[in-house]
Amino acid sequence: MKRLVVLVGVLTALGAGAYVLPGGSILRRMVGGQDQTYPSSARVDGSFVFSGPAVKEAAAALNLPTDRSELVADGSILLKAPGRCRFEVSVPDGNKVAVVQAGARRRVEGTELAVLSAAISQLCPILAVRASSDHDLDTRDAVEQHLQSLGIATRTTSLARFGGEVAYVLGEPDESKPQFWIYKDAFRPARVRWKEKTGPAWDVRFIDYTSPATGEWMPRGIEVWRDGQRTLRFTAIKSDTRAALADKLFTP
Repeated sequence: MKRLVVLVGVLTALGAGAYVLPGGSILRRMVGGQDQTYPSSARVDGSFVFSGPAVKEAAAALNLPTDRSELVADGSILLKAPGRCRFEVSVPDGNKVAVVQAGARRRVEGTELAVLSAAISQLCPILAVRASSDHDLDTRDAVEQHLQSLGIATRTTSLARFGGEVAYVLGEPDESKPQFWIYKDAFRPARVRWKEKTGPAWDVRFIDYTSPATGEWMPRGIEVWRDGQRTLRFTAIKSDTRAALADKLFTP
């Protein structure tokens, strides 16, 4: 009886592990889901919380005292499909910092903050894509090329858990390898992990697609981890999908 129980357990595990969609199918479903819900333009207002080593960098950029353990600033994320994004951070009686990305081009207003650049470098090519039904394959290919540029083996897939949910993992299962995670049930981006050749290891996380503040098209929380330490968290308070956003705001 014990042998039978063990055998059934092994067969069940193998069967569960065998059914993992290929990377191309996962990306196609993710892009297709965004086509149905993603607005053509949007403004998301909230707060940026800088922590760890990013505090001094942000405080200096915003012209604030650097002797603090955490820095909270007002912020906005502006999006205009396809692939145009703008992050704005400001504090009363201080400086304003902004970073803009359109395609592969990026521009900074004020002092560049590495954590902001890391966040926009992943949000823009992954969340700010919106394909038409005639071009969803092109959009999927563009997302896949972006992931591969980070060293992610997009044809290697597995399952893992993130934030209490099951997620598809594109990339080698080794935690030290670059990876892209997608929530299994909703096919929404969950996290991107990669390492710069001569720089830190980054982990950008997309959290909570069920908040009334943003709905299903945008996560309420965006976190940036550097070398295993959280350095930035954006929390959305409200969003406007009818915002009139001038093209000049997104000029790289």
